[in-house]
Order: sequence, then structure tokens, then C-alpha cells
Amino acid sequence: MAGPTTAERGERKQGEAPARPPRPTGGGRRLRRPPTRVLVITGIAVVLLSAGVVWLLYGSQWLRVERVQTSGTEVLTTQQVRAAAEVPVGAPLISVDTDGIEDRLRKRLRRIDTVVVERSWPHEIGLKVTERKPVLLIEKGGKFVEVDAKGVQFATVARAPKGVPLLELNAAASPSLNRFGTNRLLRAAVRVAGDLPATVAKDARTVQVRSYDSISVELKGQRTVDWGSVEKGDVKAASLTALMKAEPKAERFDVSAPTAPAVSGS
Repeated sequence: MAGPTTAERGERKQGEAPARPPRPTGGGRRLRRPPTRVLVITGIAVVLLSAGVVWLLYGSQWLRVERVQTSGTEVLTTQQVRAAAEVPVGAPLISVDTDGIEDRLRKRLRRIDTVVVERSWPHEIGLKVTERKPVLLIEKGGKFVEVDAKGVQFATVARAPKGVPLLELNAAASPSLNRFGTNRLLRAAVRVAGDLPATVAKDARTVQVRSYDSISVELKGQRTVDWGSVEKGDVKAASLTALMKAEPKAERFDVSAPTAPAVSGS
């Protein structure tokens, strides 16, 4: 077929490139699939690797429990914690039921408030214990029941720990006993003991509950704090701190109405 004539070539604009022929469609290179042999070998390798990992974690002697490390104990001993935990020494570390250990410790040792059980590869289980702290004591039969800030009665001891006030429940003649019950009055006393400023709490000897709205704290040195009800505990604590600084020789501090505190016996 003859090319463009001189006239046709002259009709092109000066400097214009000649038109390119259209690209053929569907002419790209096709991707080659891996040979079947390569796929089979890869699959076998994955299976063998998985089996090796499972054997390493469950069947080998390299990743088994050899030690139990305990931390955070104060009153409890490490032997008590380990005995209650029943960690399966010699078992594969991966198979240890950490949640089950935590449940056993909280149920068997009520002094434990929280516990965290952790795997420490390759051979150790760690038991991080937080013990309950008594904020109040209840005397029963010559012994003392420890009560924490949540109102949990968690231990009975023969000797009263230092710095923890004793509960005196004198609400027998008060309607509060019938209305709220002993447990709620106990929780009110616990809350008051927990709301005391630290500088005052260390001197507390007894928390006296005559009714839900009449709670007082006896301090060493024959001093008394009239607290009233459990409401506005933070405000009462701040008011008591200021009152004691202003009148350090007073014998009675009344913060039952914290916006109008009063002292007497100074």
C-alpha cells in the first residue's frame, strides 16, 4: 500500500509527531504458576515447622515450669502462697492455667486482695501478690477480726496490729440498727476510718458508732473527733486537719458540720 502523498505530508503541522499505531490488546506476558513440586515442598515445610513448635512448647523438656517466684507478701509467707497456688511444677509452661491459679489464691487466702500470675520464659511462674490492709478491728472472743477499706473481714489474729482502731458498736438503743442493720453500720465505720487524714489515723484508738449519723473517733491523748455521718468525708478530713493545726491542744474536735467546725476543752 502506497504511503502518504506529498500533499498529505504537507498538511501535517510543522513539528507534529506522526501518529503511533495502536497497541495490541491482550498481548502482555502471562504469569507463570510455581511448579507443583515447589507447592508440595512448601506445604510440607509449613507442617513440619508447626509440628516442631507444638513439640517445643508441649513435648520438650526445655520450656517447663522449674521455679515459682513470689513477690509482694508482707504478712503471708512465700510458702503459704506457693502451697495455695498449687503451680504444676514440671508441666509445660504454656499449659499452666494462670486464671485458675489466681482464683485458688483469692479463695484460699482471703488476705490476698489482688494477684497477678505471669509466665516468665523459659522456666518460671511469677506470683505478684497485693495483701489487704486492715483499717478497722472487731474484737471477738479475745481475738481480732481485720477489716479492710472495702468492708471485707479477711483475717482473725490473736494480737491487734498497731495503728488500727477498734470498732465499738453501741447502736443497740438507736433506730439506726433496725433501719440499716449491723453490716451497713460496720461499713460506715470502715469508711470513716478510711477517710481520716493519715496524721490522725495513726493516733486513732477506737471508732465508736452510736447511730448512722453519730460516729466518733477516739484518739490517743484523750482526744475525740465527732465525725457525724459518713457523708462529705473528704471535706471533713480537710476541716479536721485545719482545725487541729489551729487548735493543737483541744480535746474535742467536731467536724460533723464541716463548714462550721468547732473545738472544746482547749
